[in-house]
Amino acid sequence: MNKILKVSMIVIGIIILLFLLLMIISFVNHKIKLKKEDNLFKTNGKLVEVNNHNINVYISGNSDSHTILVFMSGAGTCSPTLDFKTLYSLFENNYQIAVVEKAGYGFSEISDIDRDIDTILFETREALNKAGIKDKKYILFPHSMSGIEALYWANKYPDEIKGIVGLDPSMPKAYENMRINNTLLTLVKFGADIGITRFIPSIVNSSSAIKDGNLTDEEKELYRVIFYRRTETSSMLNETKMIKENAKKLESIDNTNVPMLFFV
Repeated sequence: MNKILKVSMIVIGIIILLFLLLMIISFVNHKIKLKKEDNLFKTNGKLVEVNNHNINVYISGNSDSHTILVFMSGAGTCSPTLDFKTLYSLFENNYQIAVVEKAGYGFSEISDIDRDIDTILFETREALNKAGIKDKKYILFPHSMSGIEALYWANKYPDEIKGIVGLDPSMPKAYENMRINNTLLTLVKFGADIGITRFIPSIVNSSSAIKDGNLTDEEKELYRVIFYRRTETSSMLNETKMIKENAKKLESIDNTNVPMLFFV
């Protein structure tokens, strides 16, 4: 019996050591790849400082338009600018386009500042202002969790919003009984931070932006570079942890009175 126990402990010890070794190899490989990819990780948007961190704002389309379409990504979208490209490129001849990449998304810096709804909205509006977009009406195109921010924006600053086109947007009640598995999210973040995702390329290659979008080969490669840097960042994690509270805050004031069209 003692011999069996001893052998079992040795086997378990070997498994643990192999697991730790694999994590170390993954982490070192990840850091080497990140260094090699530094030259590719360059925005074609504008980096503006808000709340002591840089936020990336991508602007394109018809600058003479008095209406600007603002595309707002869902939770955890690694590259909002590239993710939305297939859609916003359809409107560039007639409208000015803006994609604000929130803290921890795309080319924006990761920040530990609270992700309460007022902070998120302040950073979005301030980033647009600092990027040179002023005195224009917005049509918001929120996807998923950004539906909360878009509706909150329309309630707080209705004079700025011409309408909302929801791209399968979330509503406050959707979060009432939702259970958020913070442990799982933390594990995903840990896996991404040590580069485990690099050994499962099917995750990024199966994304709709790469598989179904109109990205060029260079943009697809850039998307992969961003993915390995912006998967479940601390900013994204904090935003998810705050979503139920943010949804409740919207629900307490929601009296949205702007034209809305939702695709669900």
